[in-house]
Amino acid sequence: MSQSSAAPISGSAVEIPSIPFREILPWAIFFGLLAILGLFFISADQGAVSIPTGNAVHEWVHDSRHLLGYPCH
Repeated sequence: MSQSSAAPISGSAVEIPSIPFREILPWAIFFGLLAILGLFFISADQGAVSIPTGNAVHEWVHDSRHLLGYPCH
């Protein structure tokens, strides 16, 4: 069996692309807000002060609460 390796040709530099901060910022804000919303549903939502009324969200994320160590009983 022959083995081949992909080595750069000597003398050529590999250029690493850079992403401007202005392109990353909107995505960082979007995923940050999603993370805060997810943390609210998992940690703070007990059904009493719930965005959707009722206890459904608490039941949907019940196991996640135990996995992350939040008390809910």
